[in-house]
Amino acid sequence: MPQLLLELFSEEIPARMQAQAARDLERMARDGLGKAGLISEGLKAFAGPRRLTLVVEGLPIAQPDVHEELKGPKANAPEQALEGFLRKTGLTREQLTEKDGVLFAHVHKAGRPTPEIIAELVEQIVRGFPWPKSMTWGHGKLRWVRPLQRILCVFNREVVPLSIDGIVAGDLSEGHRFMAETRVFRAREFDEYAEALAGHYVVLDVEERKQRILEGARTLCFAQGLELVEDEGLLDEVAGLAEWPTPILGDMDPAFLSLPPEVIRTSMRTHQKYFAVRKPGEAGLAPKFLVVSNNVAPDGGVEIARGNAKVLSSRLSDAKFFWAEDVKDGFEPWLEKLNGVTFHAKLGTMAERVERIVALAREIAPLVGANADKAAEAARLAKADLASQMVGEFPELQGIMGGYYAREFGLETDIADAIRDHYRPQGPGDSVPTAPLSVAVALADKLDTLVGFFAIDEKPTGSKDPYALRRAALGVIRIILSHNARIELGGIGANGPLLNSYGMLAGQVSKRKLEAAVWKLFQLEKELDIEISGVGPQPVLPPGGKPFWERWWVVKDEILAFLADRLKVLLRDQGKRHDLVDAVFALKGDDLVSIVARVDALSTFLATDDGVNLLAGYKRAANILKAEEKKGPLPTGEPVRAAEPAEEGALFDALAALGPKLDAALAAEDFTGAMTALAGLRAPVDAFFDKVLVNSDVAAERENRLRLLQQVQGAMGRVADFSLVTG
Repeated sequence: MPQLLLELFSEEIPARMQAQAARDLERMARDGLGKAGLISEGLKAFAGPRRLTLVVEGLPIAQPDVHEELKGPKANAPEQALEGFLRKTGLTREQLTEKDGVLFAHVHKAGRPTPEIIAELVEQIVRGFPWPKSMTWGHGKLRWVRPLQRILCVFNREVVPLSIDGIVAGDLSEGHRFMAETRVFRAREFDEYAEALAGHYVVLDVEERKQRILEGARTLCFAQGLELVEDEGLLDEVAGLAEWPTPILGDMDPAFLSLPPEVIRTSMRTHQKYFAVRKPGEAGLAPKFLVVSNNVAPDGGVEIARGNAKVLSSRLSDAKFFWAEDVKDGFEPWLEKLNGVTFHAKLGTMAERVERIVALAREIAPLVGANADKAAEAARLAKADLASQMVGEFPELQGIMGGYYAREFGLETDIADAIRDHYRPQGPGDSVPTAPLSVAVALADKLDTLVGFFAIDEKPTGSKDPYALRRAALGVIRIILSHNARIELGGIGANGPLLNSYGMLAGQVSKRKLEAAVWKLFQLEKELDIEISGVGPQPVLPPGGKPFWERWWVVKDEILAFLADRLKVLLRDQGKRHDLVDAVFALKGDDLVSIVARVDALSTFLATDDGVNLLAGYKRAANILKAEEKKGPLPTGEPVRAAEPAEEGALFDALAALGPKLDAALAAEDFTGAMTALAGLRAPVDAFFDKVLVNSDVAAERENRLRLLQQVQGAMGRVADFSLVTG
């Protein structure tokens, strides 16, 4: 069947926009064709440095004809109603049919030719394309990411009549900007188009460009006994910069290897889009770099490599200067500068933030097996490198440079590592810190971020999260789980971490600073007379208002709920059933390690016959109790052991035996053991429902049996809220 080939050719499209542009083009074309009733056999979009391409296979040559039967007024309806129906259908009275006294119109609409629909669709796509940034040029009003130069639009090997702001569609495209002998070529179907592009030094498919880069780079490195330091993000970017990517290996002055390898890689990546290389099995870098050219040079790239090496040397000379100047200063002058750096208008300076992190790290340290004094020292220095020249030039190296400077200044290794790692993890693919000291400082940093922005009501909404609070929350969760840290987030210190982070600074921060923090966080009226007495935290009661600490407990609950939501998302992404996660979270605990262990144990238990049948028994008991509760209050008190029937007595005995087992298992946090203990209820519960009539005519029997069902429900509810489990 006929094929549609569309190419939108422009000046250079930013590499970061290309992948989404291909997806948007594919989506808009599929939606538009579908609305027009044109169903294709296949559709694919491509994006490159200067073009967006779309190929649609198996389109019909026209829309299908449409036959509609429209119901009209009754045959004896007033003349005005009939005239209105005739105007709507475009028919005469004689063309209508009558059935059971009602008039019907049979309307036939011939399908429009596909080229007409394509012409309209392409114009809609071009004028409504969702570029993150776009521009206008010349005298027209057309907006595109960069000036649009050509439109190739061919259907069934025929040019689609189409013109947009003076750009007339045709069957011409262009090859490589300067490598192709003849830049312009003609194409009327996709295979011809793709072959012509390759012959004009253009690789259309981004995955092919990426593979070409990797294979060429690895070959060059292997020939010199090196290996490529692979970087997926950089690979994506450079594949969007070159139509005919050609890797070239260049030389770097070995003197620059005295710089931290992260500095070298960041300079290469950020400014020059170079890949780093190294010797296999070695941690450092080799004095080489790999650049991806958009040209096959006659000399094999010698001059290109030489020119790029000069540029790199200039960049790395600056970095070497920054390093030399920074190591002259040391941490203390940088810490002083943080007093003049605003963290957030409502949250004070960076120096004040550091004091909060220090207080919180000291509280967390014993809970993760770290030395409290060391944690406080690492936290005090963690943000210092923000004032260094190197981080000023390369902000992405914050923390990393702090670790290097700490070693340079002779600090202990674990403190240097904690400074380096306290931002981690910075994304789902980033590893988490594992050393106890690093864990303490990283948790303090992230908890302070969460507390601060929740306190000033800067919470994530929908898809907006300008302060990366979801990432901070996920970082807290991943660190705790990977370290198996037994932390109750609502119970660090006397009043919980959300109080310690800010409120318990009376001993560390002056009265003036604490009053300013209260002011900024809660936006109190200027007229409030706030007094803080004593060294420790004291209730501050504004006139007519709530105690200061009570406000913090509200914030605490919000943050714990936020962390719970993030943990639910993480567990669901790991394949955990959402209902089991909800059933465990209903117990209101905030020990994340315990929550995950409960979910795992519950999942395993419900995969067994005992689990399935006991769940069914639980739900039957819950339904009976719910129905009885509607009739009046349920009986209170403890059940007694009935001699008859035997099944009732057996359930009483099973519940009595279960209590101590469940107590011991839960106290030891042996959740698998707790589930095993619950499994002992399966047979007695099944027999009870099979042989015992709960709603006995004898009131005493009925009440005792309802008490037994309440005990079943209560015992199972100690492990999870089984009412939230589906199935």
